[in-house]
Amino acid sequence: MTSRPEHLPERLALISDAQASEFLTAGVLEGQDDIRSIALNKAAEPLPGDDMRAELYRVRDLIDDAMSMFRSERPTAADAWLAPRLHETLRLTRREAAEKGFWTYLALGVAPDYVVWRHLPDPRADGAPRAVARDRFVGPHYKQAFARLWWTAELFRDGPDYRPVVVACGNQDMLNSAVRLDVIDHRPTAQALVRLLERGTVRTGREINALMPAINAAAATLMYDVIAPDVDRDGEAVREWIEGAASALPAPRNTLPDGPEEERVPDDAVRHLVAQFEDLFSDVSVRGRASGESG
Repeated sequence: MTSRPEHLPERLALISDAQASEFLTAGVLEGQDDIRSIALNKAAEPLPGDDMRAELYRVRDLIDDAMSMFRSERPTAADAWLAPRLHETLRLTRREAAEKGFWTYLALGVAPDYVVWRHLPDPRADGAPRAVARDRFVGPHYKQAFARLWWTAELFRDGPDYRPVVVACGNQDMLNSAVRLDVIDHRPTAQALVRLLERGTVRTGREINALMPAINAAAATLMYDVIAPDVDRDGEAVREWIEGAASALPAPRNTLPDGPEEERVPDDAVRHLVAQFEDLFSDVSVRGRASGESG
């Protein structure tokens, strides 16, 4: 199985897809070979300056703890624990998080062993080789092993409160479906989806995968930001939170960290959308659901 890189620099870096392709061999994807970390770090571009957020060992220690804590469970269980703590540890702006090379380096240069541990498929009955999908290392934000967790935490947190993130990440179908939709950038929509999960209105993968396209399609006519308005976003709160990284302690392991002190999502907006989505769900076709059954 792929092991922790032996040669870790002090700071995080960037690496392009073209450079990454040289290191993503079949042996790496199958979990048989280690990354050639010395060569990779020669090819990578270190993050400039002395910003404490770029210190590599803070995030590597967090990932080590995630694998240790969930070693005896299914790796999917680590998502809900790691997502809020990864978000709080990195303290990125959305512009910074849109830099694909950052996530590629995190997967290849910092924690390829985590990517293999978390995303290597279960053994096949016929004994055929199994491999991690390439997009877990170099894919879009809703597929890449670490970007998907960071963006889920960013889009589902309720101001400083990461509890909705834990709910969203606790359901793999929600985690895999919601983050790829533009409509989830509307905070009341994200919180309404969490409420539906908490209520048990939607439970199974079939139900979630039927509801999400309906919500996305209805956004064109219902205009969620009009019928369920959010408060104005507070950029200053995010800036202060990022500046606080220099003095921040490591993310707590047994309790949830705190995100930026932005205003929470208006509850009236969330309740209004919950009702709208429940109506949508009653009309969608869910494979295996009896005719006339509401859920």
